[in-house]
Amino acid sequence: MLKTFISGGLIAAAGLVASTTVYAADLSVKAVMAPTQVIKMDFNDGSKHFVAMVRREGTAEGSGALAGASVTEYGWHDINPPKGADPHGYLQFKAANGDIANIKWTVRAVFFKGAEKPRLADYGFWELVSGTGQFEGQTGVGTLTIKPASKTDRTFTLDGELGPKA
Repeated sequence: MLKTFISGGLIAAAGLVASTTVYAADLSVKAVMAPTQVIKMDFNDGSKHFVAMVRREGTAEGSGALAGASVTEYGWHDINPPKGADPHGYLQFKAANGDIANIKWTVRAVFFKGAEKPRLADYGFWELVSGTGQFEGQTGVGTLTIKPASKTDRTFTLDGELGPKA
């Protein structure tokens, strides 16, 4: 009887642990980012090559743990028309309660022929590299696109998963 009680208790405890296990959750957010600071270097070599160090700010809207957070981009945009571009940087999401998620991102961009001028298409990936509060001990990864929202603003779209580290 004692053996049955112990075995049954262990099985019940294992079931309780299994039912409270937290897994990664999907997220999908968009943030229209407006530049607050831009430092630009033109190569001045007859090409259209330039580098822009950009700080942009916006608010993430959508679903998942990053929705509703304010977001700041710290980006390095190496643009060499018509060959392509290699933007990368960090996005810092700050939730209303002050929790921070630091995301590293990398994009490859190519130019397509457009009706009036070339069109730039930016596709890449993101990874959660650190965080505080609810983002501490978390990991995440997904896809990133950057599209024009206006002449100066950009829409960053992040889709993927966020959850506890293994």
